[in-house]
Amino acid sequence: MKSTELIARKMRQNIVRMIHSANSGHPGGSLSCADIVAALYFNVMHISKENINDVSRDKFILSKGHASETVYAALIEMGVLEESEVYTFRKMGSRLQGHPNMQHCPGIDMSTGSLGQGLSVGIGMSLANKLDGNDFRTYVLAGDGECQEGMIWEAAMAAAYYKLDNLLLIIDNNGLQSDGFNEDVMNIQPLGKKFDSFGWNVFGVDGHDIDVITQACKMAETVKGKPTVIIAQTVKGKGVDFMENQPGWHGRGMNDEEFASAMKQLGGDTDD
Repeated sequence: MKSTELIARKMRQNIVRMIHSANSGHPGGSLSCADIVAALYFNVMHISKENINDVSRDKFILSKGHASETVYAALIEMGVLEESEVYTFRKMGSRLQGHPNMQHCPGIDMSTGSLGQGLSVGIGMSLANKLDGNDFRTYVLAGDGECQEGMIWEAAMAAAYYKLDNLLLIIDNNGLQSDGFNEDVMNIQPLGKKFDSFGWNVFGVDGHDIDVITQACKMAETVKGKPTVIIAQTVKGKGVDFMENQPGWHGRGMNDEEFASAMKQLGGDTDD
C-alpha cells in the first residue's frame, strides 16, 4: 500500500498534468492543499471506491471550488476516476470540469465555485445528520482569502449555535488570493482568534505535515458541543519552486518548459 505522502506526490503530478493539458486551471491553491486532501481521503474520512455513491458515509465539500484538480487527483488515486481523464480536464463533456459538479462526477458531494458557500452547505449536512441521529462527519475545505466573504462568518456563528461537533472546517492558509497577498487585499488575520470568539474549537497545524493533519482531524472527533476549525499553514504552489508563494500562479496554465520543470521537481514523467 502506498504511503499517504507518496499519494500526495502523485496527486500533485496529476494536478500539473491537468493544468498543462487544459492550459488553464488553478495550480497555486491546488498544490497548496494537496497534503490536506490526501490526509482526509486516505487517513481520516470513511470513504472508499466501494461506498462512493452511498449517502451513509462522511462527506467532503471543497468550498474553494477552483482547486477542483486536487479532489479529482484524490479520486483518481482511490480508483473512482480513471487516470487518463486528467487529459480531459476543463474540456467539453468531461467529468472533470473547472469547478466540481456533483451531477456529473462521482464522489463530488457539492457543486462549488462561488466562494463562501461551502461552509453553509456543510452546516446543513451536519445539522441533518444530527437530526437524523447519524454519526457521519462533514469536512469542509476553504481558502484563507475566502474568509473575506461575510457568509463565512454568518455560517461560523450558526455552526457554533447549533453545536455542530460533527463538522470540521479546514482553512488552507497559504496567504495569497487571486489579486495578491491577503494582507494587501483585505487582511483576515488573526483567524484563530476570530473563530475562537465565535465559539469554535481551534487547531493550528503545518498544512504539509500529513501526520500532524491526520492527528488534528482525529482530535477533532473527540471534541463535543462545538465545531472545530483547523487552520493549516501552507505554501501556495507547494512542490514547484517557481510557483511557490507567487501570486501570479493563482490561476493560469503552463507551457511545455514549465510543465517539464514542474514534473521533474515532483518526480513524475513528462508523458504529455
